[in-house]
Amino acid sequence: MSLAEEEPLSHRRVLNRSGFDSQTGVYNSLVQLGERYKIPTRPDLDTATFVLSRFPDHGESRVALIDSATNHQVTYAQLQRSIYSLAAGLYHGLGVRKGDVVFVLSPNSLLYPTICLAILSVGAVLTSANPLNTEMEIAKQVMDSSPKLAIAAPEEIHKLLPTGVPTLLTTRTPDENALSVEELLDSCEPQELPETRPTQSDTAAILYSSGTTGTSKGVIITHGNFISLMQLLRFSMDVTSSNNDVFLCFIPMFHIYGLVFFGLGLFCSNNTTVLMQKFDFQAMLEAIQKYHINNIPAVPPVILGLVKYSEGGYDLTSLRRVGSGAAPLSKEVSDGFREKYPWVELRQGYGLTESCGAATFFISDEQAKAHSGGSGRLLPTYSAKVVDPESGLALPPYREGELWLKGSAMMKGYFKNEEATAATIDSDGWLRTGDLCYFDGDGFLYIVDRIKELIKHNGYQVAPAELEAILLSHPHILDAAVIPLEDENAGQIPMAFVVRAVDAELTADQVIEFVAGQVAPYKKIRRVGFISAIPRSSAGKILRKQLVSQSQQKVISKL
Repeated sequence: MSLAEEEPLSHRRVLNRSGFDSQTGVYNSLVQLGERYKIPTRPDLDTATFVLSRFPDHGESRVALIDSATNHQVTYAQLQRSIYSLAAGLYHGLGVRKGDVVFVLSPNSLLYPTICLAILSVGAVLTSANPLNTEMEIAKQVMDSSPKLAIAAPEEIHKLLPTGVPTLLTTRTPDENALSVEELLDSCEPQELPETRPTQSDTAAILYSSGTTGTSKGVIITHGNFISLMQLLRFSMDVTSSNNDVFLCFIPMFHIYGLVFFGLGLFCSNNTTVLMQKFDFQAMLEAIQKYHINNIPAVPPVILGLVKYSEGGYDLTSLRRVGSGAAPLSKEVSDGFREKYPWVELRQGYGLTESCGAATFFISDEQAKAHSGGSGRLLPTYSAKVVDPESGLALPPYREGELWLKGSAMMKGYFKNEEATAATIDSDGWLRTGDLCYFDGDGFLYIVDRIKELIKHNGYQVAPAELEAILLSHPHILDAAVIPLEDENAGQIPMAFVVRAVDAELTADQVIEFVAGQVAPYKKIRRVGFISAIPRSSAGKILRKQLVSQSQQKVISKL
């Protein structure tokens, strides 16, 4: 946004349309919670109790979960009994107590929500990991979190054996000495748990994130954080969807996005979730058609895939809403999706692990269309600042700076890392996100890029996300990522890694020319590498470090 497009500060204290307070420099939420959605203040309330209290009264007839591969279904009554039975097995059989850490290593499964809610029921602390992690990465997280018990899918057990942590398998195996969650569910009756329950201030989970800067850290999420987020999710669900909606889950539940939506949150609205163990584009299309899916919380690469999808053959008319999170979704991709699927509402939100996965959302499709490329308005109970990284001054609408957040679901801090906590949360409780952003005059948030990923070219700052959005608008480009390449004269130059469409005869010069015609000279792509796939995290974020390393080693595939 150029300085010529800035809106002047109002002579009034608050710009009502934006929520900006010109005296404090704070953006306030423009969305109010009704009494029905008031955040519970009872100090002795825990996450599992809150979620289970929202289960339907006649749970025998309401389906909670469906396995997309086997069509096996779990009702709310069955899910509730499983949670109570596993909690009894953990407490009475395995000695898991309040404050003990339980390490979960498993892909999505019908058992995953049961495991999470049972752990939280006994007051233990959940920590989860990506099954794709290596033995070394698993060992590092185990060493940091010091779990009393691990729960792992049988195919992942080998990664935990070197750690020596007692491990419970998720499913039965031929090994008679290996105890499993399935066996506990068969043998343990729901029993009374001790009256010493976790409180809202107690730690509920330690979820590992790369943090707003630096290497992986354990984000401390309290029961109060989860409860607040569940209530806000209930509110947003009630104003944007129906409890008759059928959701599709391929977002991994070890990630904050998948956990708060599918491991906890949707049960509070009594929805049905069709579960995929892992993402597969063709399997997703089949599931949409077979189960008449209405709602898909997704990530930008999936939405881009739907935009580029041209084969047809599947009935996708049941879709009503698609959400986007975990990484920025460009205006170009958003507009392309709406053009191709005009009957589907597309809404982007913004959050990070440190904010319990949420901070902004769109309350209506009309808002989302009018502010394409934006991430919505601040959730109720949230406030924000846009801070100039150089001067530290809070900025008004249309001025770009670092996003700082406050809210009821903000993390407690980083586990056993006071230095990183102090660097991320200031003395007034503001969380520095590390994201470059601006708010418009109506209070809608636009994420520009990660500050640490900006390319410094001849004194100018170039946002990779802007160039990636342009690249993805090319009909012969399936995916793209832009990284900084060190340059002796300019400091850094933008380099693009491109995935060409099948049989496309696209050259590096053509890519450079395509972008050059749409940007200022300092933003031009200077180098292009063609590769078979852009490396991404499980949440869809581009793994730029891998691409930077590849460019430095001069190992660029020329397909």
